[in-house]
Amino acid sequence: MINARKPKIWYGGDYNPDQWEKPVWDEDLRMFKLAGIDVATLNVFAWARNQPDEETYEFGWLDEMMDKLHADGVGVCLATSTAAHPAWMARKYPDVLRVDFDGRKRKFGGRHNSCPNSPTYRKYSVQMAEKLAERYKNHPALLIWHISNEYGGYCYCDNCAEAFRKWLQGRYGSIEAVNRAWNAAFWGHTFYDWEDIVPPSALSEEWRGLNGRTASNFQSISLDYCRFQSDSLLECYKLEYDAVKKYTPDIPVTTNLMGAFKELDYHKWAKELDVVSWDNYPGLDTPHSYTAMMHDLMRGLKDGQPFMLMEQTPSQQNWQPYNSLKRPGVMRLWSYQAVARGADTVMFFQLRRSVGACEKYHGAVIEHVGHEHTRVFRESAELGRELFELGDSLLDAKVQAKVAILFDWDNWWAVELSSGPTVALKYVNEAHKMYDALYKANIAADVVSVEADLSGYDLVIAPVLYMVKPGVAKRLEDYVQGGGAFVTTFFSGIVNENDLVKLGGYPGELRKLLGIWAEEIDALLPSQSNTIVVRNPVDGLSASYSCGMLCDLVHSEGAEVVAEYGEDFYKGMPALTVNRFGSGEAWYLATSPEEAFLQDWLPQLCASRGIAPQVASAPEGVETTVREKDGTSYLFVLNHNAEAASVSLGDRTGVDLLSGRTLSGEAELPGRDLWIVKLDD
Repeated sequence: MINARKPKIWYGGDYNPDQWEKPVWDEDLRMFKLAGIDVATLNVFAWARNQPDEETYEFGWLDEMMDKLHADGVGVCLATSTAAHPAWMARKYPDVLRVDFDGRKRKFGGRHNSCPNSPTYRKYSVQMAEKLAERYKNHPALLIWHISNEYGGYCYCDNCAEAFRKWLQGRYGSIEAVNRAWNAAFWGHTFYDWEDIVPPSALSEEWRGLNGRTASNFQSISLDYCRFQSDSLLECYKLEYDAVKKYTPDIPVTTNLMGAFKELDYHKWAKELDVVSWDNYPGLDTPHSYTAMMHDLMRGLKDGQPFMLMEQTPSQQNWQPYNSLKRPGVMRLWSYQAVARGADTVMFFQLRRSVGACEKYHGAVIEHVGHEHTRVFRESAELGRELFELGDSLLDAKVQAKVAILFDWDNWWAVELSSGPTVALKYVNEAHKMYDALYKANIAADVVSVEADLSGYDLVIAPVLYMVKPGVAKRLEDYVQGGGAFVTTFFSGIVNENDLVKLGGYPGELRKLLGIWAEEIDALLPSQSNTIVVRNPVDGLSASYSCGMLCDLVHSEGAEVVAEYGEDFYKGMPALTVNRFGSGEAWYLATSPEEAFLQDWLPQLCASRGIAPQVASAPEGVETTVREKDGTSYLFVLNHNAEAASVSLGDRTGVDLLSGRTLSGEAELPGRDLWIVKLDD
């Protein structure tokens, strides 16, 4: 359990007293108490304050604040402060500075600014983590460690080049194996010595392509560099993890992730986290289903274990193109959306709004006016009161789902490094289309790794499974053979883990399971479309739908053709197939359909597998999910609409934990409000 040392949903966020004079501190503590704040994240960017030179460490301010918070009943999420190195380090040890994609050596400034393979950075970051752990190992306020902050960004310096070569030696063993894995004979790229290998950047293999995508002459090289940089930053995290665990083996450790953040393979990272935490910053126009999918992705990183909502804004953000206010009720609603999907904390960036620099217009519980008489503070205090009253009732409750969506970072990198067939293909978008159709039908889905145990799911969906890693095809065959239903889409089964095409016809290792052969792949212009014609429409399905972007030209090799293309020279060829395989079935969607098709087809497919919605009926804009604990189910119903919505619970009855109201049958849920229904047995 995340919250063992403070058994309630933690409520708080980032607090930077090191940026303020002491008279402000006591006023902040007074207002924390009014707002129900019971956890503060300290020391995130205080490295320069803590270590003004190589030999000197100054923790007096932190000692005082730790003691003050504890005296007020506030626990501490203690960061290691290593997210931005101090100026003296950059001046004295330039190896700590990154080299960017274009080959330019950075100067001091910004953040995420340290080379992950810098000996200097690794030395001093570990020393800082160890000194903090030794100093505060017995402090009663310490609840959890927060290593660095929002890791990200790649480096292309000489230290990284050398480390990349060593990483490749560990992965492949010999230069000959590297040449084979990368198909280096193409364009005469054969490597004769490890020193021949350089990072793929604007100086070598890559450039900024259309739509901002990174383009590469050698996708295999670029793919391995993504893996290497993710691993390099993970090594930095692990060094600090080990340093704090040496002194505090029983204190959990995390670092804040960022949802579908492309640069880091969070499935590998999650294995090294005691607790998954993440920062949620949707825009005013971000689909609610996308935010829900990100929560589910974060929950899925550690086999469905509850996670921490480490950051969100109480109202306004400052770094998006248009930084809208959260409307009244939205902060509360979105906070509970996180809880509904597995969060056991509700935390903000930030508790007091910064006075200067680039985050001074980013919202906070305590605004620039400095008192509690603001809309944001009143809403924050009301949420704090509710979370206190909920106590530990929801802690460690698990979300239950019978549908899994497979999500894989290697596959994401490979799909979008591809030199074809279309720049319009966005891996996360394709995953979200599937998720959104289920979300709108109030059907729960986990978002999990291709390595996850699939045995508990009745339906597994793998959008654009372009890369099939070793063993995955066999695991999918076993899953379907045993009675599961599997869905995959166009541009699947194309390459192996090194981004080399699997010869013998698409979809490669999935061909037997799917019972098809894809001969060609047509890329349509944004202005073009085709149609999906359903051969024998059943209830809920129309006769035809539009489709576009990519169209696989498919031949059945035993699969039943459910729908076919309606236009172009491949009119009449399969667009949707199902292959009976053992006791289960494997579906192939050969094109990218309009949303209406997925919204009609996927719920019908779920129904055929006995997967039911979580409520009998609800209008669009109403979100549902269920968490279960000790045999009790808690149904969350969230109305994202500004107006009231009528929701039918069907035969479910229970009591709303927030209002005490007994609910059954059909009831009206006010706009931007929610129920947490403790369901009757």
